[in-house]
Amino acid sequence: MEGGVKLTKWGYQIRTSSDACISAINAFYDQVLSYGRKRSVILDATVHDKDCVLANVLAVHFLSSSDPSRVHHHLQAAKAGLDRATPYEKAVFDAISCLMSNNRDDNVAVELHSELLKKFPKDLLSLKRAQLLCFYMGNADLSLALVQQVLPQNQEEGFIYGMLAFSLLELGYMEEAEKAARRGLDINKKDGWAQHALCHVLQYRCHFKEAVEFMEACSPSWSDCLSFMVTHNWWHVALCYLEANSRLSRILEIYDNYIWKELEKPDAMGPDVYLNALGLMLRLFVRGEYDPCEGRLKILAKVLTDKANWHLEWHFDVLTSWALAKAGQIFAAEELLGSLKSRSCSILLLVSYLHVCGFMAQYYLLFLRRLLKMTPKRREKMQRGMLLAEALYKYGRGDYECALDLLGLDFDANDYKMIGASNEQLDVFNEVWYDILMNTGHAAKAIEVIEKQIKKREKVPYLWRLLERGFGKIGRPEEAAIARDKARSLEKAHFK
Repeated sequence: MEGGVKLTKWGYQIRTSSDACISAINAFYDQVLSYGRKRSVILDATVHDKDCVLANVLAVHFLSSSDPSRVHHHLQAAKAGLDRATPYEKAVFDAISCLMSNNRDDNVAVELHSELLKKFPKDLLSLKRAQLLCFYMGNADLSLALVQQVLPQNQEEGFIYGMLAFSLLELGYMEEAEKAARRGLDINKKDGWAQHALCHVLQYRCHFKEAVEFMEACSPSWSDCLSFMVTHNWWHVALCYLEANSRLSRILEIYDNYIWKELEKPDAMGPDVYLNALGLMLRLFVRGEYDPCEGRLKILAKVLTDKANWHLEWHFDVLTSWALAKAGQIFAAEELLGSLKSRSCSILLLVSYLHVCGFMAQYYLLFLRRLLKMTPKRREKMQRGMLLAEALYKYGRGDYECALDLLGLDFDANDYKMIGASNEQLDVFNEVWYDILMNTGHAAKAIEVIEKQIKKREKVPYLWRLLERGFGKIGRPEEAAIARDKARSLEKAHFK
């Protein structure tokens, strides 16, 4: 092969003569896998070798979320060098280019990553990209299959076990997930993703005190992590207190000092912080903690009126629709919903609109072609996301009847994984639904569903509190008292 060739940390060839370029690429691998704050190091690689295909295409993926205006330059640079690129570089280029396509098909993108990993199984960065794609597709089975595909070649690589653990726990394989997370931590005790996975498991098993003590002991290692990882791990700590109905003051302290305060850091990623702040606020409000949280929610909602925060992902938009409505930002909430609806509009409506917007016909025809090429899964994602966003808006306004009409009597938040949320993140929507049922004369239905949840997680005090509320509403005071006593005993036991 003509020109210089160097090896990545995993032993794969790339076309470059620059040691500094390859060092920056390897540093980027580590930053992404550790959720580090210095992912911009990949741009150093393109400075050291402006023609390196791998450096440029990795920069494309990094910039697509951080600075899209610079993507085109690096994409063109990567394309220009393809005729001299190594097979590894070409495979990464194909996989990332598919993700950048306006008409991208997620299934094709996953297949390209799968093929890449068959040839280059030690490329854990490509595995991470593929797993993230699976997450936003709501396909944990495929995510698990990908990590199992390359596990034999990566037995001593710590980062792979956190990825394995997360896929397992999303599928409910808690024992296997715990083993994988602990194996990852044996190799690298500072792996934030493995820590996060283990916390998930402990939280699911209602080992709230153990989860809190573990995560708070780990928290110093998060100082170099991205805003998302820092605030999401603290979100989990707050949730452990919340599920145990324990220490509201500590939960608000976590929100103020470890989630919202993250925004003070110069390199903080606002939307990452807002997502975790929203998830915690909604859970607090569902539990009736309005007075101590009202001011915090209004501050958060004011930030979310900025349209730059809209349409980043469905999960975020759904939570934002509730926050804006609950905080009294009705105009902004309705504008967000209107924007979501316009993005989800039917082909027939678009065709009709073309007749009255001749001067915009070319734009809408392009949009129409894209919509026609949209896969059924992507259309379903838009439809479900829109339904959930509208229901949360109605819930935020106190219109429980309309919210119930949208969600129905057979709602299950786990059917909405395609909005890009974990089981733990989705569970708050089940809690919203229980509250809606209680407020619309369907307490008996709520009791039926909550009792099924208690069979899975008997030691969650909040579920017993819900049961107490439900029995109270249907005039069964003896059973309400039993549920209340059970909740009290658990609350004392968890953080005694």
